[in-house]
Parts: sequence; structure tokens; C-alpha cells
Amino acid sequence: MTQARPIPDSYWVSPAFLAGEYPGSRHEAEARQKLQALLDAGITFFVDLTEEVERNVSLKPYNQLLDEEAARLGKQVEYRRISIRDIEVPTPETMATILDTIDGALAAGRKVYVHCWGGIGRTGTVVGCYMVRHGLSGEAAIKKIAELREGTPDAWKTAPQTQAQRDMILNWR
Repeated sequence: MTQARPIPDSYWVSPAFLAGEYPGSRHEAEARQKLQALLDAGITFFVDLTEEVERNVSLKPYNQLLDEEAARLGKQVEYRRISIRDIEVPTPETMATILDTIDGALAAGRKVYVHCWGGIGRTGTVVGCYMVRHGLSGEAAIKKIAELREGTPDAWKTAPQTQAQRDMILNWR
């Protein structure tokens, strides 16, 4: 049985690992609705791949709303921002840090949500490298991402977005 998507532009990588779009919004009510849906799905660990400049210019920070919604629901949450420049790839060291963070949270029994802005390029790159780390080939990981994203509003877009991002997955060890 497939797990329901808590928000439309998201997909389950594993039963405890969700990936997708930025969970905030310019409209507080919409942001709270997204965050509550993620918390109701059991997400307690958020990995934000956006850059600080994006959050100050285009994206409204959601950290405070997340803390408020979690407190209201009696849940403990953790938020980590490990930035990747939009449309680019991280250094291998940064990717390893991101993957170690995800694996550590999962090993601690947390449900993880990894996101960038649209949930396609940077998020897809991280998900692909995660899959390679856990046994898939790079090609199989890229195919699996497309399968997992079926039914999302942006499923028609290639994920990851750039050849450099796909190459990172294909060459990840």
C-alpha cells in the first residue's frame, strides 16, 4: 500500500523519508496547513536545502510556524538547513553531510522531510545520492525518482533538473 502524500508536491522515498517542495508559503494559513499535514504524517526532522538569500527574497521562513505548530500538537521537531545553491550541485563533502544527517535522523527513529524550493533539482539530487548510498545504481535511482514523483503536480518536470545534478547521482559512491 502506498503512503498518502501529506502535501501535493511531495513523495515518499521510504516509509520514514519524505521529499518535496518548500513547506512554507507567503500566506501564513497555507504554511500552517502544510506544516500541520507534515506533522500529522509523523515528520519530525526537516532538512532545508534552500539558501538564506532565497528565504529572505522569495520564500518566507517557516521555522517559527513549525515550532508553533509542533508545540500545539505536542511534538518535538528538529530543523536543519544545509544549503545548496539553486540549480547547482553541492561539494561531495556537503552531500555526505546531508546524507549522514538523513541517515542519523532515520536511525534515531525520526521521520525526515527533505526539501528545496520546488522539490525537483536539489531535492532530487539528494534523494538520488541517498538511493545510491543505499544500494541502487545511479541510473536506477534516477528512474526511481521519476516513479516516486508520479502523481505530483510537477511530475512532468525532469528531476533532478540539470545534467550536472544527474551526473552527481550517476557518479556517487
